[in-house]
Amino acid sequence: MSIGIIVMGLFVGFLVGLTGVGGAALLTPILVLLGISPSIAVGTDLAYNSITKLFGSFQHWRQKTINFQLAKYLAIGSVPSAICAVGMLHLYDSFFHNQEELIKHALGYALILVALTTLFKTFNKKKYETKLQQKPLHEKRTLTITIGVVLGFIVGLTSIGSGSMFAIAMLYFYKMKPSELVGTDIAHAFLLVTAAGLMHAGIGNVDYVLMFNLLAGSIPGVLLGSTFSSKLPAKPLRAIIAVMILISGYKLI
Repeated sequence: MSIGIIVMGLFVGFLVGLTGVGGAALLTPILVLLGISPSIAVGTDLAYNSITKLFGSFQHWRQKTINFQLAKYLAIGSVPSAICAVGMLHLYDSFFHNQEELIKHALGYALILVALTTLFKTFNKKKYETKLQQKPLHEKRTLTITIGVVLGFIVGLTSIGSGSMFAIAMLYFYKMKPSELVGTDIAHAFLLVTAAGLMHAGIGNVDYVLMFNLLAGSIPGVLLGSTFSSKLPAKPLRAIIAVMILISGYKLI
């Protein structure tokens, strides 16, 4: 057990519980900046996220706040795409031997995208009503699968965006209750990060000791952060964290 890693997991978990900002966007760049190789940081984060998302999915299933049809269509696109991303990454490294540099740069751009998305979502409270939102889900099947393909590839490559980027897509293209959006987002993210995490584990990109140390800290951290979330102003904290993610992304490019 590493006290330093457990404390870092506790800190990240606390911020996630407090603000709702994605754990991967906070954790992966910290691991890379601490000197852990990008491929191990990404693979470990995906495996770690799979466990945390499992508990979240179970809770939302109990609350009946998951749109299973939407989650299924997204997963049809995202799961194969994420698997392809990991496979292509491994193949690419066999020929060019610079997998770490490629992941590092992709991670930087993904973090910038997530930071801008978080800032936009934090400060823009305008509700968008479009004709596309009103259409039934079966008419948007191709669009939904395409969203899954594009964003799933990014997640497979970087571990970033399984929650935040998909949440924004659901917000603008589908008419849903906030609780249903969150539940569907977590349930789909569980399927996506589990598939991508298993692929990374298969090629040796998961550090299990690191993962369990992070879990030991982050689970109580999330519970603690959630307790304080109603007592502290989340909006400015979310904005500060988004700026930190933006700076981390810039440093990795």
